[in-house]
Amino acid sequence: MKRIFFLLCACLSAFVLHAQEDSLRATRYVMRSVLYGAGVSNVLDTYLSPLEYKGPEVRILRENMRMTRLMNGNVSAQNLLQAYMSYTHNPSQTGYMYTGLLNWSYALHYQFRLNEQLKLLAGPTIDLNGGFVYNTRNSNNPAQGKAYGSLGISGIAIYKFHIGNYPLVARYQANLPLLGAMFSPEFGQSYYEMFSLGHKGKNVLFTSLHNSPSLRQMVTLDFPIRKVTMRVGYICDLQQAKVNHLKYHTYSHDFMIGIVKNFYLLKGNNRISMPSNVTPY
Repeated sequence: MKRIFFLLCACLSAFVLHAQEDSLRATRYVMRSVLYGAGVSNVLDTYLSPLEYKGPEVRILRENMRMTRLMNGNVSAQNLLQAYMSYTHNPSQTGYMYTGLLNWSYALHYQFRLNEQLKLLAGPTIDLNGGFVYNTRNSNNPAQGKAYGSLGISGIAIYKFHIGNYPLVARYQANLPLLGAMFSPEFGQSYYEMFSLGHKGKNVLFTSLHNSPSLRQMVTLDFPIRKVTMRVGYICDLQQAKVNHLKYHTYSHDFMIGIVKNFYLLKGNNRISMPSNVTPY
């Protein structure tokens, strides 16, 4: 009996150590990508102008994704940092607007592995934004500062497939903010009044779906070219708010291209995808 007991204990210890090793290895697999893109933007800021401004936009996006040890190693962490700038004009092309924004988001996704080809991910996300809008026509109040953040939900669908023997990975992601806060001057209030004269008002406001219905969507496709894994994508970024009797929106549509790096790279075409039980992507 003692021999059997010691044998079971040894087997159990080996299993636990192997599981811990797999969990540790899983957290070290990292998917990292950098994408560059361009597209069009539609900007409205009634603090600066009642007109919509439209024009080209450029964007850069950096993404890190890895598994964590949360919930038995079934939760992945995604870190997204993107910056974009647009140069837009009014309908008569007599005025121009410069817009620059920086966005950082961090999400934890529980991974539902339906099969070897399909994953569904869902979880909470935090989203922070800062930037500016500058109107060349205005002499009084020519610029508007942007600062807002939110807590929301994020969902991803990842599908791995082949065309012949050629491997591909498609991804769709949507981030929906639910609750947050936003900085905004009051209607008719200048920045000089706020910061020089100290005439403050309700400048930090609660936001949710009722006054800031926004959505970020992303579609990407990964494919290998020789020793490089390429990624092409499309971003539909819809940010809008109505606070202090002021309306603001930026509707962006950008096409992206860049390179993906998987740490612990695999050789051959399979390098674009790691084993499904350890890969975050």
